[in-house]
Amino acid sequence: MAHTYQHITFDYTDGVGRIVLNRPDTLNSFTQIMHDDLKAALSFLEAQDDLRGLILTGAGRGFCAGQDLSERKPLPAGEKRDLAEGIEKNYRSLVLRLRALPAPTVCIVNGVAAGAGASVALVCDVVMAVKSSRFIQAFARIGLMPDAGGTYIWPRMVGTQRAMGAALFGEPVSAEKAEAWGLIWRCIPDEELGATIESVQAWLANGATRAFAATKHAIYASGDNSLEEQINLERDYQRDLGYSDDYQEGMTAFREKRPPRFSGQ
Repeated sequence: MAHTYQHITFDYTDGVGRIVLNRPDTLNSFTQIMHDDLKAALSFLEAQDDLRGLILTGAGRGFCAGQDLSERKPLPAGEKRDLAEGIEKNYRSLVLRLRALPAPTVCIVNGVAAGAGASVALVCDVVMAVKSSRFIQAFARIGLMPDAGGTYIWPRMVGTQRAMGAALFGEPVSAEKAEAWGLIWRCIPDEELGATIESVQAWLANGATRAFAATKHAIYASGDNSLEEQINLERDYQRDLGYSDDYQEGMTAFREKRPPRFSGQ
């Protein structure tokens, strides 16, 4: 039975999935329905043999404000909530599945990305953000710590001091500062949001899919590998890519001085 999406919109065209978080009245904050929608969309993508990429963005003026706290109904006096449940049930699998997807994931942040919303954005392989965007780790303001992979992602991307300051003080990090820090790849003008999404869609749909996948895996593997192990990994992947149709097409196009027409094979 086909899944009916309620809190996201989902499209799959030319091997590229596009997920738009779609609760603009709440800055696209996470609900259980949204998590169920995302699980269904990722399951669809994982089952596609022609998958070439995923674009993730938000509707309206924000990307995602994190968990919708209004879903957490007040408990009877004396009872306390187990916050680990939400991480184990939803965020853990969402973050790990985005990272493990065998194709590039590109997040285009269209406004505020706070809490778990920032973590989900930043776990994607490439992140771009419009100039008005802000990344906020505001957990400390309600007596919590960053989650959804936040304590893993931030220090690896910007270093301990910047990660610690953003988490402990909860001060917004602008898109321009995020680019300067290396937290995101590119800060783009707000008015170029739509054009950027379409450009990324075209690049992924027409790119060298197997090379993208090998690059993604190799870069993430480098953190746990020695230099020798990494060179060996590069050797093995490069051997496989050298036998691919896309490499043959790339070389032919180079010799003929024309753009390549990659098939993803």
